[in-house]
Amino acid sequence: MSAIEIGQTAPDFNLPRDGGGSVSLAAFAGQKVVLFFYPKDDTSGCTAEAIDFTALAPDFAAANTVVIGMSPDPVKKHDKFIAKHNLGVILASDEEKSTLEAYGVWKEKSMYGRKYMGVERTTLLIDADGTIQKIWPKVKVKDHAAEVLAAAKTL
Repeated sequence: MSAIEIGQTAPDFNLPRDGGGSVSLAAFAGQKVVLFFYPKDDTSGCTAEAIDFTALAPDFAAANTVVIGMSPDPVKKHDKFIAKHNLGVILASDEEKSTLEAYGVWKEKSMYGRKYMGVERTTLLIDADGTIQKIWPKVKVKDHAAEVLAAAKTL
């Protein structure tokens, strides 16, 4: 599927989440949502990103903004990731990759000449009405969470 665009209604999802249960976009109607897609639990970039979002969690909450991370890793791996790094963000598991595809972040990647399918690190800011207001494609982790927070505060 093609990538999503600013101004579009964010595709809803209902996925298993860390700690059991499920998480859906619809459950947060009336709140802003930061949805960050990342490749894999417990890798250096993904860990740094999740820790940065966790460190700013009180500021996101003060801005009426929920932070949800999503990867194709299973819930058990998410639970270990959260426990190991004391993370304070919701982690959704999309093992079937249907939501990753709906958002256009499941893409062909290349490393050392080898092509494979994987998650392109991308963050979206969704307003309280469910409309995508900002997209950060091919995210560089350093200072990213602070930049997203600044944008969330302006909505």
